[in-house]
Amino acid sequence: QVRLTESGGGSVQPGGSLRLTCEARGDPHTKNFVGWFRQAPLKAREGVAALWWEDTFYADSVKGRFTITRDGADNKVYLQMDNLQPQDTAMYYCASSAGERGGLNPRRYNYWGQGTQVTVSS
Repeated sequence: QVRLTESGGGSVQPGGSLRLTCEARGDPHTKNFVGWFRQAPLKAREGVAALWWEDTFYADSVKGRFTITRDGADNKVYLQMDNLQPQDTAMYYCASSAGERGGLNPRRYNYWGQGTQVTVSS
């Protein structure tokens, strides 16, 4: 059973940075198939960034600002978020596709964390 735990959310001003961490337990390969998603109130859940082995995927809205990486030693995946803007405010979730090349489609992901809140405001 895969368990995912997010951390690192918080409140920042526009232009600020945060680094989210997704810690995976249960399967040592999980870190190779992880996506980050976000959901703002009254909006659908959307893919932000994902990785599948050495491939990475980014939503157009975050390209050049967000970077997804994984720790080779630990079962952790990070989302570095720079130049945050108010429209980035949302609950952020990490998810695992259990091997499938999920990309940014949340329907392809089987395991989800509980989420961490990111708020960007002045």
